[in-house]
Amino acid sequence: MSFSGRILHFFQWICRFNFGDFEKEEFKKFLRMGLIFALIIGVYWTLRPLKDSIFIQLVDKLHLPYAKTVSVLALLPLVMFYTKLLEKTSRERMLVILPSFYGIAVLCFGILMSFAQGTAEEIAARPFPLFLATRGLGYLWYVFVESFGSLVIALFWAFATDTTVPESAKRGFPLVVMIGQMGGVVFPYSVGGLPHRLGFSTDTLSMIILGVLILMIIPLLHYFLRATPSHLLASFHGHNEKTEENKQEPGFLEGLKLMLKHKYLLGIFAANFIYEVVVTIFDFNFKVAASAHYSGVALSHYLSLYGSSVSLVSLLCLFFGISNVTRFLGIRVALAAMPVIVGLALFGFLTLDSLSFLFGLMVGAKAINYALNGPALKQLYIPTTHDVRFKAQAWIETFGSRASKEAGSIFNMALAPLQKAFGAVAGRAQYLLLSGCLGFPLLIFWLITALYLGKTFHKAVDSKKTIC
Repeated sequence: MSFSGRILHFFQWICRFNFGDFEKEEFKKFLRMGLIFALIIGVYWTLRPLKDSIFIQLVDKLHLPYAKTVSVLALLPLVMFYTKLLEKTSRERMLVILPSFYGIAVLCFGILMSFAQGTAEEIAARPFPLFLATRGLGYLWYVFVESFGSLVIALFWAFATDTTVPESAKRGFPLVVMIGQMGGVVFPYSVGGLPHRLGFSTDTLSMIILGVLILMIIPLLHYFLRATPSHLLASFHGHNEKTEENKQEPGFLEGLKLMLKHKYLLGIFAANFIYEVVVTIFDFNFKVAASAHYSGVALSHYLSLYGSSVSLVSLLCLFFGISNVTRFLGIRVALAAMPVIVGLALFGFLTLDSLSFLFGLMVGAKAINYALNGPALKQLYIPTTHDVRFKAQAWIETFGSRASKEAGSIFNMALAPLQKAFGAVAGRAQYLLLSGCLGFPLLIFWLITALYLGKTFHKAVDSKKTIC
């Protein structure tokens, strides 16, 4: 056997061990889907560090919680427009419209940043109208990147769940996530850190490359649909699906109404919400600590290294079989494991204080979520109707995620007043005490919710019945 043949054989063995046995065309389907996801995740994890580093440079690090608030409010009209498009446009066209918009917009932002970025002294010395415009551009950039993570990733998974049946998803979705993490490993460090390594003073080069990469999603999607057999693009259909669909009314608020009407969807919302609240607290403290050590493109480079590290650890988790938790122990165990892990992370956050520890904490919390909790949560949408998969999921993963980050950001706003009132050290001690009082009760509720979701999912799949 040739060297390349041995590598392919080893890769197939790893996939069989971690994910189960695939049919030949089924395996190819998930490889293609994984390639699209790798591009999306690679771009997203490159944009995220640039979002924070550019905002800190153009505005201020202590304004990060306020930027979260603005992003939640700004996403309301965006999701309204997104929902209207879903009612009038096919899923395939949506995966053309959104990448086209975001790709062109990132290219435009790249041009603007070549003029806007500079040292803190240069920005402060600008005339007042230009100074305000610079800050406004920082907020606009922050909101834009937040919307990319909410809408494009949610749309991809809505498309994935709408073209996959439960048994196939159990094998294939962890494989898709594993391939996606490869993009998350390569792109942030190679693209996000490129200006710093080349000695440039702005992130324009990174943003131009990212704009082109986003536009590449479109031909990859066309290839996926053309090359994948039609029987592998079938949706899950419960025998009561038509009845459930007849109960659902069209309109912008349909996704919200569906979520509020069904305990199952509220449970998914709660699992997303609590994770994001706790991790937003971790994330804010990590970014504040990082900005005390780095600035400008150096901060972009450091945070890009963090983004690559998250994806690398996620990839290693999947490579060494973390998805077997879902395959052999069930979704209930996979979902319940996450609040326990985050609880241990919260205990470490309250007892240790260093940039290196916060770096490791954020990498671990994000990586395990992407490798274990994320694929399990996505599978929960499979025994649901088409409208739930696209519209309710958009509400849960857009507003749910943003609202939870907003809740965490409101809590983070307390740090500065506490430090002002009690001093830097005593104020932070008060902030950490409040973090524990908020975090641990939420994690207990999350654990109970995870057990309920797993039980309901298995009951629906076993009976071939749509939940909602």
